[in-house]
Amino acid sequence: MAPKPLACLIVFAAFSLGQDAGTIQVKVDARDAPRRLFHIRMTIPAKPGPMTLLYPQWIPGEHGPTGPITDLVGLKISSSGTAIAWKRDPVNMNAFHIDAPAGASTVEADFDFISPTETSGFSSGASATTELAVVSWNQLLLYPEGVPSDQLRYQANLRVPSSWRYGTALPIEKESGDEIEFKPSSLTTLVDSPLSMGTHYRTIELGKDGNTPHYLHIDADGDAATELPPAIEQGFKNLVQEAGAIFGSRHYRDYHFLLTLSDHVAHFGLEHHESSDDRLGERAFLDESGRKVEAGLLPHEFVHSWNGKFRRPAGLSTGDYDKPMKGELLWVYEGLTEYLGEILTPRSSLITPEEFREDLAIEAAKLDRKTGRAWRPLEDTAVAAQLLYEARSDYADYRRGTDYYPEGTLIWLEADVMIRQLSKGTKSLDDFCRSFHGGPGGAPDLKPYTFDDIVAGLNATQPYDWATFLRTRLTSTSPHAPLGGIENGGWKLTYTSEPSSMSKAHEEYSKNIDLMFSLGMLVKEDGTIVDVALGGPAQLAGIAPSAKLIAVNRREFTPTELREAVGRTTSATGPLELLLKDGEYYSTIKVDYHGGHKYPHLERDSSKPDLLTQIIAPKIRR
Repeated sequence: MAPKPLACLIVFAAFSLGQDAGTIQVKVDARDAPRRLFHIRMTIPAKPGPMTLLYPQWIPGEHGPTGPITDLVGLKISSSGTAIAWKRDPVNMNAFHIDAPAGASTVEADFDFISPTETSGFSSGASATTELAVVSWNQLLLYPEGVPSDQLRYQANLRVPSSWRYGTALPIEKESGDEIEFKPSSLTTLVDSPLSMGTHYRTIELGKDGNTPHYLHIDADGDAATELPPAIEQGFKNLVQEAGAIFGSRHYRDYHFLLTLSDHVAHFGLEHHESSDDRLGERAFLDESGRKVEAGLLPHEFVHSWNGKFRRPAGLSTGDYDKPMKGELLWVYEGLTEYLGEILTPRSSLITPEEFREDLAIEAAKLDRKTGRAWRPLEDTAVAAQLLYEARSDYADYRRGTDYYPEGTLIWLEADVMIRQLSKGTKSLDDFCRSFHGGPGGAPDLKPYTFDDIVAGLNATQPYDWATFLRTRLTSTSPHAPLGGIENGGWKLTYTSEPSSMSKAHEEYSKNIDLMFSLGMLVKEDGTIVDVALGGPAQLAGIAPSAKLIAVNRREFTPTELREAVGRTTSATGPLELLLKDGEYYSTIKVDYHGGHKYPHLERDSSKPDLLTQIIAPKIRR
C-alpha cells in the first residue's frame, strides 16, 4: 500500500487536471540518436501546488514493469524559467513529486534518454546504431498522475538526423526540414505509435483492403538488407489479405510494419494497434535459416492488432502505465496469437506446409518432454510472465518459461480441430475469430474480455463444454503436452535419427547443437552447455548447465565431432566420454547412452482425416 501522502497527491492531481488536462507538448531532438542520446523538452499544463509526474512503467505488450527509468538522466523541472525541486517517491521509483509555484500555468521538464548498448530485453534494449534508431515514445516522456492515458492529450515534435527517413503510424500535421510535427493525440495513441528511422531505409506498399493501406518500412544497418527476396515481399502482401480473411474487419486506419534489421539492436517483436515494432538480425531474411525461423514474426505481431490490442484481457487493460498488469489470460493474448500467426505463415506462402509441420513437431516435442510440466501448470507461466521473460536459460527445461506461447498453439489447434469435427466441417476457429475479434472495424478501439467471454464466444461458434476443456489444460501437471490437435488432425509425433530442414535451420540460426531429445542437453557451438533436461542421460551422468565441452571421446570438441559421436552411440559398446571444464576444474564424464540422434517429425496418420492440411491452406485464391 502506498504511503498516505502519495494517496493525497493522487486525489489532488486528478482534481486539478480534471477531465481536460490541456495539451502536453513533448519535443524530442533525436539528432544525437547515432550516439545513443535523445534530448527531450516537455511543457505540461499545471496549477499551483503539489503534482506528481510519472514515467511509464508497465508497457503494453511487454507484460511487465519494463519502462527503462534508469536511462532517464539530466532531469530538470522549471516553471517560467524558475527551477523547481523534484523528489523521487521512495516506493514508486517512476514517480517524481514537485510543487508548482504560485501563478504557474505550466511546468517544463527537460531531460535526456540514453539508448542502451545491450541487445537483450524488449524495447528497453538497444534501439539505436550509427545508421538507425527506433523511437518508443513511452521512453521519452512523463505524464501527470491521476488521469487515464486516454484522457491525456499530447502533441509531439521530433527532429531527426539529417537525411534520415522514417516510418510511423502516428498521424503527421506537417514536416519542415528535419523536423516532424505530429497531430495531437491521446497519450494512449502516442505510446502505441513507435517510429523507425535511419539512413538505409525503404518503404514497400503491401496493398489495400478496401480503403485501408498497409506498409512495410525496412530500417537496416546496410542497403543490402532492405532488398527483401521477392518471395518474402510477396508473402507479406499475401499476409495482409489472409489476415483479413480470418477476421473480416480491421480496427485501424492504416497499418505499418516497422522492420528493423540490425545485429546491434535488441531482437523481438512488439505489437501496436496500427503498427508493429519488429527487430531482427541484419541478414534475417537474406539467409535461408533466418528466413525459415523468423518467417512467423510479422504474422504474429499483425494478429495482435485484433487479438491483444482491440480485444485484450481485462487484467491487461489498466488505463495507465503505473498500475500492475495481470497476465492470467496470456494463453489467449499470446497463445491464440501464436497459433494464428503460425497458420497464417503457410497460408501466406512465407513457409511451405512441410516447413510448418516440421516446426510444429519441434514445438510439440519440446513441450511433451519438458520436465517442469510436473510441477508448474501452464496457467502459472501466464500469471508469472513478468518474472519468466527475464528468467535465465539454465535448467529452463525444469523451470518452464513463457510456455503459454507454444502450448497456447497446441491448445488452440486442438480447439480448431474439435470445432471442425463437431460441426462436421461447417465451422472452424476462423469463425470464432471473426465473431470475437471482428465487428464494424475502423479506427482503433479497445474491448476487454474475461475467461467467461472466451468460453461464451467458443460456445456461440460451436456448443461444447469449453470451460472444462480449457481449465483442464491450463491446470494440468501431466508429464505430456496436449497433442490432441495434432493427433485428431491426422498426424502423430514421431522421432527419427535424421533432422528435418527446420531442425537444421533452428540449429544454424541459433548457433546451438540441440541434443535435448537424445543426450538431454543444449550446447552452443563454442561448447558451452546452455541447458540440460532433468532426468536425461546428461544430467544423470553429472553434467550441469554452464560447463564447457573440451573433448568428446578424447578428441577435441567441435560441433561436428559431437554430432558424429552421438550418432555412433547406437553401435558403441561403451559410454560416451566427455571432458568438461566447469569453472576452474576439469572432469571426465561418462554418459551411458546408446540411442543415437533423435529428431521430432510429424508422420501422417491415414486412419484420420487430414485436418491439419485444411487448416493451413490459403483462404485467398492466388
